[in-house]
Amino acid sequence: MIAGVPVVKTNGTGNEFVLVDERLAPLADPVAFARRVCDRTHGIGADGVLLVEPSERFDARMRILNADGSEAEMCGNGMRCVARYLDERDGREVATVETLAGPIGTRILSRAPYRVAVEMGEPRIGDPHLVAGFRAVPVDLGNPHVVIHLHDDDVDAIDLAVTGPRIERDARYPHGTNVHFVARQGERWRVRHWERGAGATQACGTGAVAVAAVLIAAGDATSPVSLHVPGGVLDVIWKPGERATLVGDAVREFERVLS
Repeated sequence: MIAGVPVVKTNGTGNEFVLVDERLAPLADPVAFARRVCDRTHGIGADGVLLVEPSERFDARMRILNADGSEAEMCGNGMRCVARYLDERDGREVATVETLAGPIGTRILSRAPYRVAVEMGEPRIGDPHLVAGFRAVPVDLGNPHVVIHLHDDDVDAIDLAVTGPRIERDARYPHGTNVHFVARQGERWRVRHWERGAGATQACGTGAVAVAAVLIAAGDATSPVSLHVPGGVLDVIWKPGERATLVGDAVREFERVLS
């Protein structure tokens, strides 16, 4: 473990992160830090690291490093956690945060408990194709996704540990992809995620937007869409041709200086 770094352990709908404010404590090697601190045996344990950095044009800049050290373009659950941090530390109830996927707007909806709305990008839905025997719909949200709608099937029957990496690393996705399985069970839409560079997670914010967009575009659901993910519920508001809004919680678990 790297000592002397102030961190905040946080999660959005169970998607766990270690947040570091590099405006206060710059990291010499963020990739090595992410790999060590996210390790669930020898580190704090998390799905990724959120780096809050200064921005010349906006309120702050967010970088997201996955548990394996790779960098993601955007993270909806992580953005809500950053929004809460900026609200608590900087007093920014409304903020615009720079990311590799472009500027993202955030708004605090409530503080007890914290609920945050994030203005995501416009989902760009591609043509369906077959991968690993499934009909997959690609969605670009500044980061890559494929959505697999399991009609009348149980998402729990999918062996994510086998199927997730097989699709993530398929040759048609040269930079990898995030994978999402969705099925309607009773009155609920249930989703399971396999995230590029992190594996199976409790929630994926950009993935939830991708799933909702595919369902809305196909006429299977109407906005707003509530998605039941392993870590809880995420709400997505979207009208085709516009940017989507993601709403969910932001939990601060603890704060400490690594020793």
